[in-house]
Amino acid sequence: MLIVPEREIAALMTRDAAFSAVEKVFAAMADAKAYNFPVVREAIGHEDALYGFKGGFDRAGLTLGLKAGGYWPHNLEKRGEINHQSTVFLFDPDTGKARAMVGGNLLTALRTAAASSVSIRHLARDDAKVLGMIGAGHQATFQLRAALEQRAFEKVIGWNLHPEMLPNLEKVAKEAGVPFEAVELPGMTEADVIITITSAFSPSLMAEHVSPGTHIACMGTDTKGKQEVEAALLSRATVFTDEVAQSVSIGEAQHAVAEGALRAEDIAQLGAVINGSHPGRQSAEEITLFDGTGVGLQDLAVAAAVVDLAVEKGVATEVDF
Repeated sequence: MLIVPEREIAALMTRDAAFSAVEKVFAAMADAKAYNFPVVREAIGHEDALYGFKGGFDRAGLTLGLKAGGYWPHNLEKRGEINHQSTVFLFDPDTGKARAMVGGNLLTALRTAAASSVSIRHLARDDAKVLGMIGAGHQATFQLRAALEQRAFEKVIGWNLHPEMLPNLEKVAKEAGVPFEAVELPGMTEADVIITITSAFSPSLMAEHVSPGTHIACMGTDTKGKQEVEAALLSRATVFTDEVAQSVSIGEAQHAVAEGALRAEDIAQLGAVINGSHPGRQSAEEITLFDGTGVGLQDLAVAAAVVDLAVEKGVATEVDF
């Protein structure tokens, strides 16, 4: 079995490589060539942590495995460790033998950012100029860097429940040469693209905060009960997702479907836009929304790419297992 530790990931996986891996696996899912296994995600009753497993099998890429991990909300404060912790395990689909164990923390951040940036590439208006960010934590910086590469954005605006964290976004915007402005939530009407990346259990972005023609990437809701945007916003939008079953059960759409504001059959897979079987955005006034729930196949795709690179560069450790 090969081991690629967390310390090696930054030198191996780029944003472009993550984007390509995620885009390909979304298309494979829409073509029914890849599928995810049911998600297990539970509060463990210790350290307020959420822990679980996401897995799947990509027949096109012959990638089989799972990611184990979750969210420890007190890690940064107590231990100086990031709150999201995970490890990816890959298996040989021909034999079932363990093939690789890969550090999943940075990979999770990169694949989550890649998913929203794939949605921006395929659904946002070509003339989008203002990027709105809701959330300013660790993951938000990855989201912002990836998003800024998808359009010629001229301004970034941001809101966070704890405004003292907004310099995290300002720093990234400044590095990219784009001005940043802190706004209140009604100010999000200026945005052409909005990314929500929080761990909230009640909505902050309301329908009245979103202008016609906006593309929204909802990236924080991945558990029952979480919610970042008002259910009424989904009823106004054309909704896309990574996987419909997760969207309606643990994603942002869970609330809109429960309230009758949206039907599961009205949600399209982003992969269908990528492979051309769905037209995607059809007008400049249309609001599009991507419900990024985070599927196991994303993790497997980026982990498999990292393993190949690690072997090529001689930094993977082989152990008997």
